[in-house]
Amino acid sequence: MLSPSSASFSAPPAPAPLTPTLLAAQGRVWRAHSLGQATAAVVPSSFAALDAELPGGGWPLQAVTELLVPQAGVLEWRLLAPALRAWWAAQAIPNQASPARGRRAARAEPARRTLLLVNPPHTPHLPGLQGLGLDPGRQAQALVWVATATPAQALWTAEQAIKSRVAVLAWLPEARPEQLRRLQVHAQSSDAPAFLVRPEHAGQQPSAAPLRLAVRPGEDSGGWALDVHLLKRRGPAHEGWLKLQAVSGAVEPLLTAGWRLPAPAEISAPTPAAPLHSPSPTERPHALARPVLPA
Repeated sequence: MLSPSSASFSAPPAPAPLTPTLLAAQGRVWRAHSLGQATAAVVPSSFAALDAELPGGGWPLQAVTELLVPQAGVLEWRLLAPALRAWWAAQAIPNQASPARGRRAARAEPARRTLLLVNPPHTPHLPGLQGLGLDPGRQAQALVWVATATPAQALWTAEQAIKSRVAVLAWLPEARPEQLRRLQVHAQSSDAPAFLVRPEHAGQQPSAAPLRLAVRPGEDSGGWALDVHLLKRRGPAHEGWLKLQAVSGAVEPLLTAGWRLPAPAEISAPTPAAPLHSPSPTERPHALARPVLPA
């Protein structure tokens, strides 16, 4: 038996030091003056100006995104509909060819993916969703609406959906910081988007959501534009507000000339906004041409 004094041991080689360059290459650190890069997949928002300010260039999938709005039930749909439509369309699974098909190659068919609405402030309107490009009647799209009786039930429903890797759009006006932290922990294991809609004054409270946005109706164009400010992101502080055109192709032809959005160049130009259209006493405006007023 060898004693510790007679045995010879060779010390293991010292590990190479982790330099800032190596850590940055591994995605473990990021510089505060630069926009962070998403380590997981993202869904483009379909707004070029917004994607340029979002880490990774889109809505994160393995995280919750918090939207702070002055009036729940309208602005979040116009902001999120393009991304949800793209996420639905991108889901496809390979369907292997059966012997009965002979030599026909396997084809890709859309997988059925679910979008869960938790405690929305208004009853979902199918024609309105179809106008935004969200058609739950299609084979690959399922829309589930859950109306809860208490805030605790709404929070539990959102948590279970996120744990089940289901896309979630939840209205949680009374969620506390520790409850948001719990949702964020579960979202890190999900590959579906999770959006939490909360009142505007909640921006003064801490939140574990890595991405928080304030959304308001645009002051020009009768409220059909959206003003977006990034309150929190992985990167430098966002200055100012982004002006986004958020009218779907199905709604825009229904608007009168006075309610139509100007061209993108006109929005950014330092010119006064055109006066709003005032219908005459004999003219009956379309229901969709009503502006969205802040609360």
